[in-house]
Order: sequence, then structure tokens, then C-alpha cells
Amino acid sequence: MAIVAIVGRPNVGKSSLFNRIVGRRASIVDDQPGVTRDRIYGEVEQDGRGFLLVDTGGLFPEGGDDIAENIRRQVRLAVDESDVLIMVIDTRDGVTSLDRDIALFLRKSGKPVVLAANKVDDLVHESRVMEAHSLGFGDVFGISAAHGRNTDELVERVISFLPSGDPDPVKDPDEISVAIVGRPNVGKSTLLNLLSGSERSMVSSVPGTTRDSIDSRVLIEGKPIRLIDTAGLRKKSRISSDVEYYSLVRTHESIERCDIAVLLMEGSEPCTEQDKRMAGLVLEKGKGLILAVNKWDLLPKAPELGDKVAEKLKDEMPFVGFAPVVFISGLTGRGVHKLPETIFRVHANRSRMMDPARLNTMLRDTLSFDRLPVGPRGMPLRMKSCSQVAARPPAFVFIVNDPAIVTKAFERHIARKLRELDDFEGTPLRLFWRNRGKT
Repeated sequence: MAIVAIVGRPNVGKSSLFNRIVGRRASIVDDQPGVTRDRIYGEVEQDGRGFLLVDTGGLFPEGGDDIAENIRRQVRLAVDESDVLIMVIDTRDGVTSLDRDIALFLRKSGKPVVLAANKVDDLVHESRVMEAHSLGFGDVFGISAAHGRNTDELVERVISFLPSGDPDPVKDPDEISVAIVGRPNVGKSTLLNLLSGSERSMVSSVPGTTRDSIDSRVLIEGKPIRLIDTAGLRKKSRISSDVEYYSLVRTHESIERCDIAVLLMEGSEPCTEQDKRMAGLVLEKGKGLILAVNKWDLLPKAPELGDKVAEKLKDEMPFVGFAPVVFISGLTGRGVHKLPETIFRVHANRSRMMDPARLNTMLRDTLSFDRLPVGPRGMPLRMKSCSQVAARPPAFVFIVNDPAIVTKAFERHIARKLRELDDFEGTPLRLFWRNRGKT
């Protein structure tokens, strides 16, 4: 798929333009310079052509802190892999010396550049569009990303520069979306880079450096995978700014968008309250779940340690006892090779449809041998039929005489019996109880 990168100095409206074109609030928008620190990917389809749009962190002048240098490196990577570049300037500021430096950098790339003069919201700013011609990119598109002015025309120009050939499909139906979630600084970005085989996300020792969700599309063992790296979930008391709040919301959205979540935890401190909260969120959303214990290289090399940690996870988070546990080291790469095969297995289990005959056998056994719940008037639960009505996640409907009689304990019992009948490792199950004659 063709790639288009949006580049410019901080706070010129790159993220607003990205969101306007993609059509969803995929990048954090704030007036704090440097908010978009990684490359954010979004798919666009217009006029029968599909391309991948990349939002980059704002280019800072040479020098500065570690984050600024990381941003410059990320922008260079985005420019190198792009087919077309959109340079954004702010008409309210006019053409700055940094704009000229960026323009020179982009010209050296040899890639087609479409110049967008943003924040043209009135006649005063419209008159400044002409100044942008001095950057030497030919036509200048005076736009307002906030209000959508001239953005369609901008995209049409971008499409005219795309490589010729058959349009790429925007969505591969066989693609598995995997969200890498966890607390800040637990190693999510490092794991994403190991899985994707490239430096897609900044790796830094600063907690929370991945503020947005980073989508990387990769082939693993010939199968298409979309990897979503997310901002770490912080304690509520530590969400001290709008940016951190947006990132928390984005973590929830990433879980909503994925098929499978890899919950990354530290080997020395698994099962924190944040870990439990995030595992509960994955369960609530009906997504596949893999528990990955990171920094395994830092722990003593005791043969029984893995079993003890896995047992601790099951004891402290019994509600996700169905999830497989993988032990890895992001530093050495140890155990990471086990994740793809686990992802494929969980995806197959999450897509599984059970044989109706096996369901009926379970139903007969339950009625014959199990103690059934009893209602307040002494009426026992009667189960007439059971059927699987959906997958991803697997969902089952039980027709009974009175759904109100069903207890949580009995529901857990039935879920265990379903898991004994078939392989549902890594996926939650949905059980619904309906009155006879109702659906």
C-alpha cells in the first residue's frame, strides 16, 4: 500500500489534518508542542485508491532533549518509507526559518511534496498563503484542517502523485489485530519492534513515551498481523494532564479495535491493580487475551519459577484463568518467538464454532448429573436447548424456564464444561439465558 507522510514543525496542525483526512480521532490533538511523538498510521480510501497516511511528531530545531532527537529520527524514518509527503505550515506564523530548513530536508528526499498552508480561517490569513510559494514546491493549498476547508482538494493532489498500479485493498479480511497493552515503561514498544522487525515506535526509558496507539502492519509466518502499541495505563491519580487523559482513552479504544490483546507485565511485579483492571477491560470487550511476562532475564534462573508465576497470575486474576501465559525478555528476545504461534492459536479458538451434537451431549449430562440452581419458590432451573450463535468471541444461548434462577456460580460451571468440550484457550465466552419462546 502506498504511504503518505505528514511532516512539519510542532503545533502547525498536522494531527488535526491527519484526523480530518482519516475520519477518526486517531492522533492526539493538543496545543502543546511535541504532543505527537511517534508515527501514527491511518488508512484512507478516496476515488478508488487506498493509501496509508502517517502523522509524525513535530520537527524541532537541532539540539534539545532526548525526546526531540527521537522525533527527528522518527520523521526521517517516515520520510524514507513514504511515497508522497505533505508539508504543513501555519499561515498565522508565516514562513519561519524552521519551515525553510524542513523544506530543504524534504527536497533532498526526492519525494513528491504537497504543501499545505494550514489555519486559513479568514481573509487575513488567506493573504499569507502566497508567502508559502517561497518554499519552492509549486502550488500551495490554503486549508483549514479544523473546518475541512480545501482538504478534499489536497487529498486529490496527493492521489495524483501515488504510484500507478492496482489500488491496494484497505482492509485484509484475514488480518489479525493485536493490541500490546500494559503499564507505562513495561516494554511495549520494545516488544512491538521485535515483532515487527523495524523501529516503528520510539524506545525510551521515559515512562509513557508511547502516548498514542501505533499501528504496524506486518506479515508473520505469511499471515497478516496489525500490531497496535498503546500508551501505558496509568493510575488514575497520575493522569495529570489532558495528554495523559487522551492516552488513557486511546488505550481503551485500542482494546476496542483489536482482536487479541497481549497484556504485558513485569516479571518482578505482575498482577498489579492496573494489570487486573486492564485484563478486566479486555474480558469486558470480549477480546482474546495473552498474558506476557516481560523482563524475564532479570529474574533468577530457577526451573520452577515460571510455574510459580503462572500460578500466581491464575490465583490473583481468576477471571482470566483461560488466558495463556508467555514468558519473554524484550532485551534479549528470549521467548518472543512463542508469541506469534500463541496469537494464531488464540485467534483460531476465538473463531471456533462448536459441533451442535457436542453441545446437546453437554446439556444432557448437565441435566442428568449436575446440581441445578433452584428458584425462590423451589422451582429448579430447567434447560431446554443450547446453541452457539456467534464467534469472536464464542457466544452461546441457553433456553431455560427462568433466567433469573441462573447464578454466577452456575454460569461459571457451564463455562468450564464448555472449555472441557473444546479448545477455547485465550478467549472469553459469552453465555446468554433466555426464556422459552423468547430469543
